Amino acid sequence: MSSFTSDSVADSVESLELLVADEQKQSTGALGLLTFYLFLLMAIPADLVFGPMGVAGGPATIFALFVLVIYLGMWLRPASPLYRGSQPIRRVGVLFTCSIVASYAWANRHLLPVLEKNAADRGLIFVLGWLGILLLAADGIESAVVLRTVLRRVVFGATAVALLGIGEFASGIDVTNYVKIPGLQLQTDVTDLMVRGGLSRVYSTTSQPIEFGAVVVMAIPFALHQARFAPPDKRVRRWLQVAILVLAAPLSVSRSAILALLMVAIVLLPTWSRKERHVAYALMAAGFAAFLVFVPSLITTLTGLVVNIGSDPSAQSRTKAIAMSWSYISQNPWLGRGFFTFSPDTYFFVDDQYLTSLIVTGVVGLLALIMLFVAGWLIARSARRMLADQEGRHLAQCLAASVAVAAISFSNYDALSFPMASGLTFLVLGCCGAFWRFAKRGELPV
Repeated sequence: MSSFTSDSVADSVESLELLVADEQKQSTGALGLLTFYLFLLMAIPADLVFGPMGVAGGPATIFALFVLVIYLGMWLRPASPLYRGSQPIRRVGVLFTCSIVASYAWANRHLLPVLEKNAADRGLIFVLGWLGILLLAADGIESAVVLRTVLRRVVFGATAVALLGIGEFASGIDVTNYVKIPGLQLQTDVTDLMVRGGLSRVYSTTSQPIEFGAVVVMAIPFALHQARFAPPDKRVRRWLQVAILVLAAPLSVSRSAILALLMVAIVLLPTWSRKERHVAYALMAAGFAAFLVFVPSLITTLTGLVVNIGSDPSAQSRTKAIAMSWSYISQNPWLGRGFFTFSPDTYFFVDDQYLTSLIVTGVVGLLALIMLFVAGWLIARSARRMLADQEGRHLAQCLAASVAVAAISFSNYDALSFPMASGLTFLVLGCCGAFWRFAKRGELPV
């Protein structure tokens, strides 16, 4: 009997070891790669780069290129566990990349100024890295558990960025400008925080206050999801993350952050129960009252930005940019003048990624960019319709909300020139693809 028991235990252990080995063998490594990418993207200040590569020398950008190489290596190896079936976001991501490459080739028909030639080369580095992140997330995330972990780490990273921003707002000091990492150098001079209405406009480890607001708000839908469905022992921590993100967003002192928060409410609240909506409205009113009591100048400034938009210098600059852009668009309407070649130092600030895309990549590039957001929204909504459980349907809506935040934010600044917001956007789009894949196979996505 004891011999039988001992043999059975040995057989069980051996079977378990074989199972673990098989699972490890089938892993794409997406969780580790995407986690390290998020760390590089959010923990290292965006202005710290490898000097010789300029703005494209950010550690996250270089690592994203490495991710693309890994993805292509797995794709070429038939035995790899990479998903190769129908994947809408993969097709659209490749189409977007092809539009950038076509624009690059069109611009190089003639000799470009050295600065614009170098900028176009850097643009290719960025877009190939974004493609690598999108593809690895869409096709490489192996399970619903891995997807949940990736989104949890997105929230963790964004919360850390938000906390640093809150500290900056309180102190008026941009501490990230004084971070020194061997081998990296600052792209910009050390300066104090931007000021609007007497208030410090924070940007934490991002490059700019509007980017800070976009990154923080893109993570809020996932934070809300994790808080709503958190186990009892983690509920307080998860709701604290939501509070930090919501508190930090207005500290960018920008209309775009408020518009992004409104977009989250518009997309998510209709899917909540009446009781949850009432609680949400009460909390929003309480938050507004708290800002009014403790930081009244913030409410006054934000209200003024909306009410006096016609006389606001920022809004006037955007209106002027629209009028000035048409002469450049008409020169190369279909493929543009080349991605990244329209430098504000040489020309003017556009502060609208859609208009910038029309200038640098033409109608083809603009349509490809819009298709990215449309595809992300549609596949998230499609996955929601495939699912019956409340938790899965809510996560689908949260993915759609994050895509909507990115899409609306792109109209307020040249988002693809800012590494953290653009990198996070392509990661979220890739996660939409992974979610759709799991929902199609009937797996629980959470």
